[in-house]
This record gives sequence, C-alpha cells and structure tokens, in this order.
Amino acid sequence: MDFREHEQTAREFLIVSDREFAAGDILQGSEKLWGAATHALMAAALQREWPCNSHRAMSNAVQRIAQETGDNQLPVQFSVAEKFHINFYHNAVPDFQIEMDRPTVHLFVDRMLSLVENGPR
Repeated sequence: MDFREHEQTAREFLIVSDREFAAGDILQGSEKLWGAATHALMAAALQREWPCNSHRAMSNAVQRIAQETGDNQLPVQFSVAEKFHINFYHNAVPDFQIEMDRPTVHLFVDRMLSLVENGPR
C-alpha cells in the first residue's frame, strides 16, 4: 500500500469504529479505532519514506513526527490508541475509559491525516 491508500483506510476505519461502538460492539470498535490510528501514522511515515513495518517502527515514527512538528502530545495520543488494540484482545478497558479516550484517538488520527495532506516539512 502507498501512503494514500493508508490515508483512505484510516478514514474508513474511523467511520467504521464509530459505527461499531454505537452498535455496542466494543471489541470491533476498539480494533477499528486502533487500525485508524496505525493507518494514519503509516500514511504519514510512508510519505516521509520512513519505515513503519513493525510496532517499534511505528513508535519511532511517532517520536520523529513529534520532533518534526513540536507536538509532544502525539506519542501520548498514540499510547492511548494502543489501549484500544489491547482491549480488542482482553476486553479489559472500562466503558467510561473508552468514552474518555476515544476522542483522543480521533485527535491523533485527524492530526496525522492533516500532516499527510500538508506534506512533510
């Protein structure tokens, strides 16, 4: 996939995630929200020709983008997204935490996609 395909997948997963949560499917909503975050990050990383083929590479890319943009909230937001990935497997995140954290992941996805739209600095 090229970075544009990852960008489109992130947008689609964000919509599907909201639909899954609204329908009460917490596990699928969680995984799609994580998927939206990772695909948005992969779009930004690939646009910059950075590796993003592992969890470690994605974590490193978030750090690099934070340095590039001066936005130190990006790694924090990415770690919130990771909770949703874990929740898919363990269904352990309380409902109130899911509702509190979903907007944070939406912000992360939106920020990554805005970086893709505006290109690297």
